[in-house]
Amino acid sequence: GRSKGAMLSHDNLASNALALAEAWRFTGDDVLLHALPIFHVHGLFVASHGALLAGAKMLWLDRFDARVAVDLLPRATVFMGVPTLYVRMLAEPALDREACRNMRLFISGSAPMLVETFEAWRERTGHTILERYGMSETAMLTSNPYLPQDGERRGGTVGFPLPGVELRIRDDQGRALGVEEIGGIEVRGPNVFSGYWRMPEKTRDEFAEGGWFRTGDVGKIDTRGYLTIVGRSKD
Repeated sequence: GRSKGAMLSHDNLASNALALAEAWRFTGDDVLLHALPIFHVHGLFVASHGALLAGAKMLWLDRFDARVAVDLLPRATVFMGVPTLYVRMLAEPALDREACRNMRLFISGSAPMLVETFEAWRERTGHTILERYGMSETAMLTSNPYLPQDGERRGGTVGFPLPGVELRIRDDQGRALGVEEIGGIEVRGPNVFSGYWRMPEKTRDEFAEGGWFRTGDVGKIDTRGYLTIVGRSKD
């Protein structure tokens, strides 16, 4: 299909970076182990901006190597990865609680994580991975809680909307859906892009009345407010 350019402003990126820095408690004492490609929102914005805003250090890898990443964990406090990276690190014998002794946060996104991987990581390392949800057009939208008093990190879910982000579930006719009902995910907020570059018709099609962006993702919200992604409604 034809490539799409998402027009993201400085305000879009800044609002999202500030929300994430607060939600995930970045400080100048953090050390981010950065092993993600920077041609993708996950590595370019989500990982880098939190560290940069806080004045934190980064251990920057030019490519992901599971053995190298595990060896560097004792020098880091934060790691962000896609589920595949966690699977590959679990295959390394050196991954254990001692290797993760200085870590405070592991974050996963960009693809669904199997609950088996989620549980295996917690058993091996003593850390519960924080799963979140976002996309190129909006940067990050939701996150599982960082602090225990805000709720548990539930495997298979992507948590709650970030501060300033509104999220709703609608059916194909645009009608509101209730708890546990599956439908299209729509969002709006200061992080949402202004449209697709040089594609005004597509931009009009993807926004509902009131500035709600139709993400194309399908999901449901449970009784406790956690969002679960179940698929895509379009390519």
